[in-house]
Formats: sequence, C-alpha cells, structure tokens
Amino acid sequence: MSEPAPEEPPARAPSARIHERVPVDAEVTLRRSGKLKFRVRVYDISPDGCRAEFVERPELHERVWIRFEGMHSLEATICWIAGSKTGMRFVQPIHDAVFEHLLKRLGG
Repeated sequence: MSEPAPEEPPARAPSARIHERVPVDAEVTLRRSGKLKFRVRVYDISPDGCRAEFVERPELHERVWIRFEGMHSLEATICWIAGSKTGMRFVQPIHDAVFEHLLKRLGG
C-alpha cells in the first residue's frame, strides 16, 4: 500500500525552516483586509508563522491580521492552502521571549 499524501504542502523545505513548528490547539481572531474579524483554529505555530483552519477560503498571498489573546495583531501572508487549512507567514517574526510566553499560554 502506498503512503497517504501529506495533509498540506510545506511552506518551505524542512531543511530551510528557521524554527520548528510547535503543535497547539487554540482559537484566535483573524481579520482579512476589508472584512470583519472572525475566529479560526490554529494547529501549530513558530515564531515565523502558523497553520490555521479557515471557514471562508482565503487567497494565496493574501494579507491577513491574526491576533492571539493578550497580544497585538500580527500581519501575515497566506503561503499555502490545502482544503480548509492554510499556512501563514508572519511579516515580522515573533520575538523569542514573546513566543515562549505565548506558548506557555497556549499550552504548546
């Protein structure tokens, strides 16, 4: 039997990844340009980006703003889309100390 296809394409080659993704299960607020904000589920995160599930499919390379509770909104770009899951890259990576604090709050 052949192996099933991966759930999502990688945002970039694993060897080029600066930070490893950390699994989380969190709901965050997301806003698309010119639209109302809504809640989405985030499945993993790194200081550079995250993987989330959208109800309304975004466009590839679309700019969005994601807000984790207790933080300012982070501007991000949609890097890949696979079904309802998307990969987002933050325009400005999260500072290491802020990222560690966020992980503690998210339980990652």
